[in-house]
Amino acid sequence: MPGTYYGRKRRPPSPRAQRDAVLIEQIKDVYRANYGVYGARRVHRQLRRQGVQVARCTIERLMLEHGLEGVRRGAKSRITVPDEIAPRPPDLVNRRFVADQPDQLRLADITYAPVRAGCTWRSY
Repeated sequence: MPGTYYGRKRRPPSPRAQRDAVLIEQIKDVYRANYGVYGARRVHRQLRRQGVQVARCTIERLMLEHGLEGVRRGAKSRITVPDEIAPRPPDLVNRRFVADQPDQLRLADITYAPVRAGCTWRSY
């Protein structure tokens, strides 16, 4: 139907879009007032205290769309910690990973894959 594009362009914003525009400003205010630390749960709780009736999933959706993310607690886990004084193996290929002919160069890569039971590794 040829009139659909222009019909969509002329149509006013939906009630959801209008409410989202108001909500995102309130979410940004709460987020900024708390130094960008609050996640969706805390923003939801603060808005409820202010008397704004909104579902937490709506706040999660809007925060995700606008790139707002709360700070996570705890230290990030590091799988390997390099030993600074340990000897390093020599770089035999001088960082040149392209072989001139087949069976001339063989490389290996060890990738750690975190799983629930701990950490496992894969060799390629």
